[in-house]
Amino acid sequence: MNRAQVTDILLEIAVLLDLQGESTFKIRAYQNGARALETISEPLEVLVAEKRLGTIKGIGESLQQKITEMVTTGKLEYYDQLKAAVPPGLLEMLQIPSLGPKKVKAIHDNLGISTVADLEAACKAGRLSILDGFGARTEAKILEGIDYRRKYASKHLLVEAILVAEPILAALKNHPAVQRCSTAGSLRRLKEVIGDVDFVVSSQSPAEVIEFFVNQPGIVTVLAKGDTKSSVILPGGIQADLRVVSDQEYPYALAYFSGSKEHNIVMRHRAIQKGLRLSEYGLFRSAEETRDPALQVPCSSEEDIYKALDLPFITPELREDRGEFTAAEKGALPELISWDDLKGSLHNHTDWSDGQDSLETLAAALVQKGYSYWAVTDHSKAAFQAHGLDEARLKTQLAAVADINKRLEDSGISFRFLTGAEVDIVKTGLDFNDEILSQLDVVVASLHVASQDESENTQRLIAAAQNPYVHMLGHLSGRLLLRREPFKISQQAVIDACADTGTWLELNAQPSRFDLDWRLWVQNRGRGIKCSINCDAHSLVDVEYLRFGIGQARKAWLTKADVINTSNLNELRELLGVKRAKVG
Repeated sequence: MNRAQVTDILLEIAVLLDLQGESTFKIRAYQNGARALETISEPLEVLVAEKRLGTIKGIGESLQQKITEMVTTGKLEYYDQLKAAVPPGLLEMLQIPSLGPKKVKAIHDNLGISTVADLEAACKAGRLSILDGFGARTEAKILEGIDYRRKYASKHLLVEAILVAEPILAALKNHPAVQRCSTAGSLRRLKEVIGDVDFVVSSQSPAEVIEFFVNQPGIVTVLAKGDTKSSVILPGGIQADLRVVSDQEYPYALAYFSGSKEHNIVMRHRAIQKGLRLSEYGLFRSAEETRDPALQVPCSSEEDIYKALDLPFITPELREDRGEFTAAEKGALPELISWDDLKGSLHNHTDWSDGQDSLETLAAALVQKGYSYWAVTDHSKAAFQAHGLDEARLKTQLAAVADINKRLEDSGISFRFLTGAEVDIVKTGLDFNDEILSQLDVVVASLHVASQDESENTQRLIAAAQNPYVHMLGHLSGRLLLRREPFKISQQAVIDACADTGTWLELNAQPSRFDLDWRLWVQNRGRGIKCSINCDAHSLVDVEYLRFGIGQARKAWLTKADVINTSNLNELRELLGVKRAKVG
């Protein structure tokens, strides 16, 4: 097992122990062990082989034995026993928003409920209201959560799909019988939520490729195995479909199966207008459907297909029929932002609040990764569950940031931390007053607790945007993909306020957020609203989320000029001062 798989199992053991009513101390031992593994820089297998797991803070003797067993054997007997002792329906119940292990245990122990179906029936019959801590409102929220899960039962987060697809894609690329290969579908277009994973491969030996594919490590179930197509279930319940075509057909199959459906319809209609027929098999000089190779318009790549239809190449992220054809015809497709353009992130957390890493640990890692700056924006005091900072602790942190920046400067290192805070937008305004905010380099204002009143929520956000010391609004909608719907907010009204006040909007790169939604960025193009792509990091692992944020920014048609944190440090400091310069 690799580090990610071991970490996932440790976290699941913690959940299983919670369901069994084990002590908080034992549960936290596994949670802390998982977090500790997330921070290591060396390969886990090396630490195991050299018996150095004990040097990692948070990994005791018992965990060392279990981690070693997983890495060396690929399984853990203790985990298998725990899982066998817990009805599988209880783990399904945990996927329902608002239900944690303790509530699931209470429901199971007191009512004997062990399936989602039985839970739904009990809620509708009002049976949960007899339990302490439960009532009609709780039952209603559980029913709402069940409906929500049912609605998205076959959907998966983009990052989950990428993590299981990339190793398979790499294996296919290295197979001698594979000529060309790629992911396709919504994964290739970087949709924030995907249905299944599609692979398109060209080969002269399709049976050999199919056999290789269905025997990849981690395949849970083989659903179908044909001559040129196979379907399997990957970890996490994600279905993956492989299609093997000839190399001549490959460009057309890749374009067709990449989609979107709406984009493909326009492409086919455009071909018809030119007396051509476009399908997954080719582009043909024909008024009727055909696969006659004599009528084929030769195209060796997707670029050639677009060129044959008098269009420049349209990158997969933009293929949603949301203006890409009009822009292409005008020669106005944007030069999209790229990974190398980002200089840092402006919304991040440390161990001063609910982050895992110290300033010193972060500095060492971020310098190595080549970033120029990093904003320290720990939670404000209203976020008590996240150990938010009050005014006194914030001032102490400012001194700590100044000290580490001085040490970096004395060492000749150009990287710098920026001071800041993620300030809660509470009902009475902002969690810190203007005097405090004026002392910070970066202020992110976020709504974490919303009411059921759309107008009230909207006005709170607009008021925050109007504050001259607030640089940006964080994760505007508050959505958690596949888990929680957006807050009741008029997002467009808030975006309008940001345009009027020069307040930036965050593109939160946490894969469960991707907030602000790329569709709203596309809808508001040309209004001069600046974006900050932030990883909202709570650990060093989260830094890698910036990669996914870039993907969403590209999908949102954003260029380097649209994104604040493509600026160098001096430019950024000037931009941070623009809104404040208007005060007074």
